[in-house]
Amino acid sequence: MGIWAVVPAAGIGERMQADRPKQYLQLEEQTVIEHTLQRLASHPQVEGLVVAISPNDLWWSSLSLSLNCPLHVVEGGELRAESVLNALSALSDLVDDDPWVLVHDAARPCLRLTDVDRMLSLLSRHDVGGVLGIPVNDTVKRTSLDNVITDTVDRRNLWRAVTPQMFHLHQLKKALETALEQHVPVTDEASAIEFVGLTPLIVEGHSDNIKITVPEDLALASWFLQQQQGET
Repeated sequence: MGIWAVVPAAGIGERMQADRPKQYLQLEEQTVIEHTLQRLASHPQVEGLVVAISPNDLWWSSLSLSLNCPLHVVEGGELRAESVLNALSALSDLVDDDPWVLVHDAARPCLRLTDVDRMLSLLSRHDVGGVLGIPVNDTVKRTSLDNVITDTVDRRNLWRAVTPQMFHLHQLKKALETALEQHVPVTDEASAIEFVGLTPLIVEGHSDNIKITVPEDLALASWFLQQQQGET
């Protein structure tokens, strides 16, 4: 089964106290986004990648990427959903069928290929698709606006939705178009799919699939990459 990967990489980098978006920060001997793209491209069933880059991006052109599959670049939007939609629109012009698409954060360089395998195995025959998720293990508190604890939330059946998120190209494209037209907040692809009345699945992944968000995450990601060598 051939799949495509979409990577929104426009306008991310807040809270990193750096002179560039976080996907271009150094991680080991490469940038964060190089790790991410190479990890995706190394999966044998990924036929190609579509990356959405900010129109005022100053760093993408300086990368020297050598990937195992075709790479297409499109202009990103102000919102994540707009960037993903631009990538899907470009992909729909590149392919004649309706492939599965993996949407993955540019700032998640530690994705395990075994997690992708698990998604393909569990979702390939599903009508909708689904997302990689991590069970919530911590105690969860709900608070008032002034941070007073109001109750403890039952964490059973609670998950942290991460990426990749896997859906059919045309179904996801239509869902994003509908959500954006109706000004519905879309924080991930599954939000749009849920908005149009569809029910995706959660596939359990590894907790080392972290998103680079604050400076100390770089050191943690470096350690995870070293631990993963030979066992992704």
